[in-house]
Amino acid sequence: MHTELPPFTPPAGLRNAHLQSMLNSLGPRPWQVAKRSAQMTARSLPTLLNGLHGGKPVKLLAHFDQADRDNQRLAILLHGWEGSGESTYLLSAANHLYRQGFNILRLNLRDHGESFHLNDSTFNSTLSEEVAGAIGDFLARHPHRHRYLAGYSLGGNFALRIAADEGESLALTAVAAICPPVDPAHAKEKIMEGALYRDFFLDKWSGSLSKKLHYFPHLLENNPLPRFESLTALNDFFVPTFTPFQNAAEYFAAYALYGDRLAELRIPTYLITSEDDPIVPVADLDQLNRPAMLKVVVTEFGGHCGFIENYRLASWSDRCLSSIFNHHQGTPVSAPR
Repeated sequence: MHTELPPFTPPAGLRNAHLQSMLNSLGPRPWQVAKRSAQMTARSLPTLLNGLHGGKPVKLLAHFDQADRDNQRLAILLHGWEGSGESTYLLSAANHLYRQGFNILRLNLRDHGESFHLNDSTFNSTLSEEVAGAIGDFLARHPHRHRYLAGYSLGGNFALRIAADEGESLALTAVAAICPPVDPAHAKEKIMEGALYRDFFLDKWSGSLSKKLHYFPHLLENNPLPRFESLTALNDFFVPTFTPFQNAAEYFAAYALYGDRLAELRIPTYLITSEDDPIVPVADLDQLNRPAMLKVVVTEFGGHCGFIENYRLASWSDRCLSSIFNHHQGTPVSAPR
């Protein structure tokens, strides 16, 4: 049913977890990936997709990269928190698959990329329903026989929830999640432990909320976003102000993957992570009840969504996605009920 993935054996000089995490999106790699994917992005079509959240219409922005050959294979890619459909790691994976003949849908979560103006309420991490709806809208317009979904970090968390909740109704063929948070509360604690990650996400999230308020000032009664010194403080303000949850603990639990959250998986699904991930603790996998359709792959090295396998800055996870998607073709396999 599942396929075996190639081993990840980076050279000794690339085995530091923080270096792996940063190299994926910083340094020379953004320029390198942008150059390699120029042919793909030149053909890219911005697309507005329709979803629903609580019965209310939602619009999500996506980029459709159609291969220059007819095919029935679509790879749907979801970025991580504060990333976008144009993040380096997503472009790298998209271009790798595109060159193998896959059509690509790079889907932005709400309030990511250039989409702050599309909806009058803010993003939060529980909104998998609207993402599934947007995918369904795209597939209704552009039917494909083989439909693959992959996500990174928070996008991987979304992908796993969508696979469990809507995988059969969307007729997904296979799903992969790279370094998804299993227990979001623990992931937040790990981010807070490292100044680099803590400051990055605090600045990025504060900036995103400020952009949202620029378009919809009524969300905070025309007041500016207060200044926060920590992610904890911002979370404690954000959750009761902009979500239906009373506190951060309730909010984190609402999109956690632990326990039987993935029990309804009926399609081949992969969770790929590393022992040295500085943001998502690998120990959280112990809280996950693993259904038969879920294959968990844990590497010794790789950092958080890094998996840079050589000094040419090639991505092992790109190869993993192509291995998974090429292995699973034809009618989706469903687990017995």
